[in-house]
Amino acid sequence: MRNFVLGVVSTLVLAAGAGAGYLVATGLSTKDEPGGIETRVARAARHLAIPRSMRGRVNAITPRPEAVAAGLKIFAGFCAPCHANDGSGRIGLGRTMFPRAPDMRLPATQEMTDGELFYIIENGVRFTGMPGWSNGTPEGEAMAWNLVHFIRHLPRLTPNELADMEALNPQRP
Repeated sequence: MRNFVLGVVSTLVLAAGAGAGYLVATGLSTKDEPGGIETRVARAARHLAIPRSMRGRVNAITPRPEAVAAGLKIFAGFCAPCHANDGSGRIGLGRTMFPRAPDMRLPATQEMTDGELFYIIENGVRFTGMPGWSNGTPEGEAMAWNLVHFIRHLPRLTPNELADMEALNPQRP
């Protein structure tokens, strides 16, 4: 038992030392691209932070063009400033966040369950720029479920839909 405790303590001390060394070497700048290990650890932490009961939750809104259209409007107004209209995250604000706003068209997002996406929209992700948008109303939940449908649609976004979104984007000074 003593050897086990000694092993755990040694591992923790080494991990803390490696983390401190990483911070000293890289600083806390958001300009550097996160490394592979950092990205995997962050995704694993995000997955573990979503309650198991939410992961299997089924979208409460029937998948239909009207749901995607409603999600498009919400995304253009609230999500595009960080995620870009096409969901790539390649926009000024999204590129300067750490971790970066993800490319939501890629498998890392598209393979998440509807319940996981809904939970993230409603509750946000701590230690990132992703806020929780829940307002505690059934209408707010419906908006989040429509957003889930739109996120699923991002890989098939058309040029006409992108043009429609541009007209809906918040105007910046």
